[in-house]
Amino acid sequence: MQIPAQFDYVRASTIEDALALLDRHGAESRVVAGGHSLLPMMKLRLARPECLVDINDLYELDFILPEATQLRIGALTRHSALLESTDVARLFPIVIDAERVIADPIVRNRGTIGGSLCQADPAEDLATVCDVLHAQAVVRGPGGERILTMDEFHKGPYETAVAQNELLVEIRFPIRPRSGSAYEKVERRVGDWAVVAAGAAVSFTVDGSVDDVAIGLTAVGLDGTISEAEAVLRGRRPSEVLFAEAGRLAAEASLPVDDQRGPVDYKRHLADELTRRVLRRACARALETQTTTMQEG
Repeated sequence: MQIPAQFDYVRASTIEDALALLDRHGAESRVVAGGHSLLPMMKLRLARPECLVDINDLYELDFILPEATQLRIGALTRHSALLESTDVARLFPIVIDAERVIADPIVRNRGTIGGSLCQADPAEDLATVCDVLHAQAVVRGPGGERILTMDEFHKGPYETAVAQNELLVEIRFPIRPRSGSAYEKVERRVGDWAVVAAGAAVSFTVDGSVDDVAIGLTAVGLDGTISEAEAVLRGRRPSEVLFAEAGRLAAEASLPVDDQRGPVDYKRHLADELTRRVLRRACARALETQTTTMQEG
């Protein structure tokens, strides 16, 4: 079956209008922006919404705004805009790493960061990125705004804390001094979902030891970050020995399953190796940032 079931279509003009439409059309209404996840599911009749609320005219949700202590990104910001942003590249290179391996240019031109996060696919790249960057999700509904951590936002596969009559409107990324980040993904073919992917964010103290670190894995059954692996690095100077130990612990913590993308042992090997790689790159980027800041000062 490749034809969606019958549905109504309405186009919202403002955030308030979108919220009113969601409230009016009830539990079987769905928001659509890029539509690259929802529409294929509708064609297969895995999803059968009675009404689609199109939010593509909500230009107030399309922004990238750097501030002193955080980077604010509107939920309707396209993947291509993130990939082209010099502010995103300067502050959070992990986002650029991930955006380069998300699908293909057609999807990146239409798909949005908010849509990716709200789809909550276990193999979705930006969920891991947001986890390791300690991002916050701003959700707006009839009762006002709520600010959620990523742990609060994600409820499980394909499920978030955004209620049916609410919208994800913004994602906020805290800016940390002397920090770096990286993401790396193994996929069967270009643009595919991850076999396994890893992300890391690291910040340093002035003496060169690790002040804070976050490590996340994609597509291996984990939620949030991996505290056991992070504890190996925190408070110590980075080294290949520590990267190897963190990789080993990340692989042990992973919960992959045998499927068409590979066996368990292969996925655990990838979790180990990719964790080492992203930690190495994130630390190198943090040191580059620190050096550049000192030279400018």
